[in-house]
Amino acid sequence: MTRISYRSLLAFTVFKLAFFSSATFAEASGVESLSPEIRGLLKKEMIAVDLAMKDIITANAEGDSDKISTIARQIKNSFILKQGLTKRQKHELHSTLPKDFILKDQEFHYMAGMLSHAADMNKPELINFYYSQLFEACSSCHKAHALHRFPQFMTESTADQHKH
Repeated sequence: MTRISYRSLLAFTVFKLAFFSSATFAEASGVESLSPEIRGLLKKEMIAVDLAMKDIITANAEGDSDKISTIARQIKNSFILKQGLTKRQKHELHSTLPKDFILKDQEFHYMAGMLSHAADMNKPELINFYYSQLFEACSSCHKAHALHRFPQFMTESTADQHKH
């Protein structure tokens, strides 16, 4: 597997966020209100994160904790709100995206850091735990802010509401 560059991670995240383009999502998250420049960055970062998550699975199956640590650290450090954005761009993100979206993004990057740390300690049980937490952070954000992109979560949410 090839190493994932920061640009690739950033590109991935940017792609996923920009891909959320329905009116429902725009009302819920404000992503549609972002400038094309910022949406492009977020889209690229989302693409990179998706690839990184898949590479972590492969590295874990190979028992390569060094690779897991490297990839997870790259995810952690790709946090779009902390990476070389201008003050104007940071203001745009903070004023356009809902606080819940930003909190979920921060949680995701925190879990990536914890995964990197677990891999550095070569603790397979913690690697698996923090990968699952990282994955849950993805799902949680998608459920809250991208139901149009991931309609299966809507079905799940509706089914949960009807259980007694």
